[in-house]
Amino acid sequence: MKHRIFIAINLPEEIKNQLVNYQLKWPELPCRWTKKENLHITLVFLGYLTDEEILEASRITKEIATKHRSFPIELTKIIYGPTDKKTPRMVWVEGSRSKELTELQKDLEDAFFENFQQIQKENRFYTPHITLGRIKTWQFRQIEPEERPQIDEEINLSFEVNSIEVMESQLKRSGPEYNILESYQLSK
Repeated sequence: MKHRIFIAINLPEEIKNQLVNYQLKWPELPCRWTKKENLHITLVFLGYLTDEEILEASRITKEIATKHRSFPIELTKIIYGPTDKKTPRMVWVEGSRSKELTELQKDLEDAFFENFQQIQKENRFYTPHITLGRIKTWQFRQIEPEERPQIDEEINLSFEVNSIEVMESQLKRSGPEYNILESYQLSK
């Protein structure tokens, strides 16, 4: 059996609580809002892996974690995303790029690209984001463009990243469920 796996940064509870409060600002938006417990920043999506591949992914993640120090992340705005699409598919929280985060994500991506054939390297700069909700596209298109809620909210939230996690995503009718398989501390 294969499992849907990704590497992520999980958020502190107080940050999740604040982000969930923003979801309440746009009740008229046709959107499936992300459950509080599912809010995270994806670093690398690995796809469907066997149990043996998960063990290897965990080994690689642990090795990379020991090479990186804890660092802060700043969450700066809530916008429609992706920004390169005509019709937005999501509402997301965007974070500032930092040297530490960029290096961590690149090291993970490079290591997985070397060891797993199915990994695709991104052709654009990594920008950290958190999916607050997925837009119901058909319903969104029924709203006149000038009637659509404007989502361009400046925020100022930050937290310290002390660990990275190997996560499993189980797709269910009620929405995805995410489980932490392994958690690895960054070096202090």
